[in-house]
Amino acid sequence: MKFGICSEIFKDWNDIPRTMSYVKEAGYDGIEIAPFTLAQHVTDIPAATRRMIVESARKADLDVLGIHWVLVGPEGLHINSPDEAVRSRTSQYLVDLAHFCGDVGGKLIIFGSPKQRNVHESLTYDQALDFTVESFTKVLPVCAERGVTICMEPLTHLETNFCISAEETVRLIERINHPNFRLLLDTKAMTFEKEGRPATIRRHAKHLAHYHANDENMNGPGWGEVDFGPIFDALKSVGYRDYVSVEVFKFEPGPEAIAVRSIEYMKRFI
Repeated sequence: MKFGICSEIFKDWNDIPRTMSYVKEAGYDGIEIAPFTLAQHVTDIPAATRRMIVESARKADLDVLGIHWVLVGPEGLHINSPDEAVRSRTSQYLVDLAHFCGDVGGKLIIFGSPKQRNVHESLTYDQALDFTVESFTKVLPVCAERGVTICMEPLTHLETNFCISAEETVRLIERINHPNFRLLLDTKAMTFEKEGRPATIRRHAKHLAHYHANDENMNGPGWGEVDFGPIFDALKSVGYRDYVSVEVFKFEPGPEAIAVRSIEYMKRFI
């Protein structure tokens, strides 16, 4: 098991080489890139910046894990909109994201995007599911070509009304049935899983490609009440050897404090 961290906590540094170097020094093995920290649209991130990311990661001996917060910038995108033109634009933007991810050496696209997946009032859940399958299926040949996997993230009912549990998300994954479309589990987002986090991890282990570590209070692991001992026990019991990445939503403590305290806490369980 390896540790990663998400890049948006370092946004104010506005310095890719410094960020990469610090992340490595803090003890992490990889970093996830949030494209919105570089440009509003991923297509506006120039080739020179993409090369800088690759070179900075190489110098720091750091893996670029992939990208997340992928639909923050563009307006009007929606994965299961009843409007075919909107779905088409969304699929094309995901293709652009897959190319960016591949260009910077990433392997994962984390798809959360709660607003851009909400079931429209004119649709049933199953209709939205059908549209979602259609939209992602268009993107997956490019993902396979670039060696990129889309990881669908279950989110809570407080954030969205589509794929609000691991079970619902796995239903989508099994419908799509493609090796480049898999599952991400997130500690905060599993707050309302009926069987609890460890059992959810064990139940859906065969689909699991990535894990986000945070607390219910939206801070980092070890910053709240969630006990990560049983979580890491579950990950180890299913043979999970991929990344556990720190993703927070409260940045006030500062990037150094978030990074150091989170990894020190997680290393207790490895």
